[in-house]
Amino acid sequence: MSPSELHSLLLVLLIGLNTFLSRYLPFLIFAKSTPKFITFLGKVLPSAIIAMLIVYCLRGIDFSLKPYGANEVIAVFIVVSIHIIFKIPVLSIVCGTISYMFLVQSEILM
Repeated sequence: MSPSELHSLLLVLLIGLNTFLSRYLPFLIFAKSTPKFITFLGKVLPSAIIAMLIVYCLRGIDFSLKPYGANEVIAVFIVVSIHIIFKIPVLSIVCGTISYMFLVQSEILM
């Protein structure tokens, strides 16, 4: 076995071990009951992550240049509206992405 093959084999084994441990270790640690802090984080973090993603995605809008952020505002409105109506996150994200890409590519608001 050449050094590059051995290196590749060791790399695959370590990645597999890491994946196995990262999936199995929490069940070993919290076998009896989940601590209240972890339960709290499970309730709070999804909303905080979504808020950070919204800020990250909308941080580059320049309201002084045409179309004054209209593409982004319309796409956000579509995402929120579809999510409120249907409560299906994937549907709202896909529809918002498609609408944003359509608005940007067609330059309707330019």
